Amino acid sequence: MDEALDWVVRLKTGTPTQADVDVLQRWRRQSPAHEDAFRTAARLFRSARTAAQELVEERASGGVASATLQRPRHLARRAVLGGAIATTVGFVVIRPPLGLWPSLAELSADYRTGKGEQRKVGVASDVSLELNTQTSIALQSASDETRIELISGEASATKLSSPKPLVMLAGDGRITVLQASFNARCLDGTVSVTCLDGVVTVEQGRNTVQLHKAEQVTYSRSGLEAPVPVDAMQVAAWQTGLLIFRDRPLASVVDEVNRYRMGKIIIANAELKRRLVNGTFQLDKLENFVAQVEQLFGARITPLPGGVVLLS
Repeated sequence: MDEALDWVVRLKTGTPTQADVDVLQRWRRQSPAHEDAFRTAARLFRSARTAAQELVEERASGGVASATLQRPRHLARRAVLGGAIATTVGFVVIRPPLGLWPSLAELSADYRTGKGEQRKVGVASDVSLELNTQTSIALQSASDETRIELISGEASATKLSSPKPLVMLAGDGRITVLQASFNARCLDGTVSVTCLDGVVTVEQGRNTVQLHKAEQVTYSRSGLEAPVPVDAMQVAAWQTGLLIFRDRPLASVVDEVNRYRMGKIIIANAELKRRLVNGTFQLDKLENFVAQVEQLFGARITPLPGGVVLLS
């Protein structure tokens, strides 16, 4: 447990490298006890950060804290202090440079997919999930509902009819269904929810919307937007191994491709970023994407170490 806490603090407050992440992964694979210790340490850190943030907000608003953070006796004090300090001085979940490896929250998820990986998960007898590339989810305990958290990435959920609702937490909102299918996407602080079938309820703060088939809503710190009609088949095309783009700027297309393709594509030309893309790409053939951009738009290709490619 002490080693696990050291790892969490190092990842949260230091400057981890890919080599550090590789060593951590080997450490976690040593035994089930190592893996359990890491998950426990990461959950404690997240709880401490949340509690500290609440204290900061209460003090800023002139309120008085009504709760205190209790720590288990067997856990090192530095974990709680590390979590609180990281929040109060302005640290966030550290994102690695260029997003080339997972953050701490993603590493400590109950289920996680890597780049280009997809995975089906049965979290309950009436609930099934399909995780898209670079997706992390955590299971949460609840007696009257099936509750999961979409930490980051994209997942498609199917909920069969039963009295117990499915609740998915994503960002600062929640998605609730009794019998429905939906696609949820949580990236860079923005959450998009698309109803594929049935009725989906989306809440953020005091605002609530109900989605029906082929409707989508997006929310972020700016608030909950109004639902809009979408092509549900296009949204869920990743489940059939496809990426479909209609009048999307190349910058947006590259961002999406980067989620699946090893390495990182960077556009260094502002005009090139704005070029519109219409097309369908196969997920198992994205190694051809750079060459296609070169051919279609006359882009200049500059390969760099670590799988990084510059387009100009």
